[in-house]
Amino acid sequence: MKNFIQYFSVVILLISCNEAKVASDSERQHFLPPPTTYNYKVVGGYKMFYREAGHPSNPTMVLLHGYPSSSHTYRNLIPMLATHYHVIAPDNLGSGYSDHPSPDSVKYTFDLLASQTDKLLNELKIDEYVLYMQDFGAPVGYRLMMKKPERIKALIVQNANAYLEGLTPERQEFFRTAQTDTSKKMYNFLYGLTSREAIINKQYLFDLDPADYNIQSPDAWVHDLAFLASEKERRIQVQLFQDYNNNLLSYPVWQKMLYETQPETLIVWGKKDVKFNSKGARAYLKDLPNAELHLLDAGHFAAEEKTVEIAQLILNFLEQNEIR
Repeated sequence: MKNFIQYFSVVILLISCNEAKVASDSERQHFLPPPTTYNYKVVGGYKMFYREAGHPSNPTMVLLHGYPSSSHTYRNLIPMLATHYHVIAPDNLGSGYSDHPSPDSVKYTFDLLASQTDKLLNELKIDEYVLYMQDFGAPVGYRLMMKKPERIKALIVQNANAYLEGLTPERQEFFRTAQTDTSKKMYNFLYGLTSREAIINKQYLFDLDPADYNIQSPDAWVHDLAFLASEKERRIQVQLFQDYNNNLLSYPVWQKMLYETQPETLIVWGKKDVKFNSKGARAYLKDLPNAELHLLDAGHFAAEEKTVEIAQLILNFLEQNEIR
């Protein structure tokens, strides 16, 4: 009998250990990121590229990129979010792997970019979503929100300006002049902003201390420059610079919309950003007093520098607001 009890005890222990191992394996699997797929969809006569990850039954997040990048800017963030959410990250028309119709035949404006993104989301049957915006993503995203504010379940604002406070007077004047000054000198200046030197040193490394250069992957600017290799592609971005002042003119309308709709909002802002300074982050609180604000030790491309921290803030914020 004693031997039988010992044998039985060993069997129970082995079963318990096996169950614990299964549970442990299950937990580990839960945190394995789902694969990202790379997709194209023709909408409005143009081929639009988008990255997708996560199960479609989960709430959808739409990630809108800025200048001079594409959805590539979210390559590290997407897997962290896709464990819990369905993530869609499109490339703007004229950027990344989306079509680049000639600026001789197409006038590039933020209205056009928003229209193409809207058509893509409609084609994908994305009826409601959490909206993440950075840089150029704000004027695209707010145009989407103006059209159908009810489909926005929450906002995540990352160095995405909608207030004049976020722009120095000199910066505001730059955008006004870019729109009104049609001289060759101004065109050459804007064209120069799309050069290799400008993309590397006046964009990605601009807000970083030299000791921190190693945290910024060179993959970012190598990828961007591959899509700015021709005069045509650089002129696309010049046209968007020339149109950007229309966003400043739209700020009061966007602010009114935010005040009236009061979306659940998370603001994660690189406080070292010089182009869109942190006053622009705090300005949101005038219209969204309940917004959650985090000023990070990062620059304009905070998602490149603080990927894990931003992912944690997003997941915690969405869980707290029961968007899951």
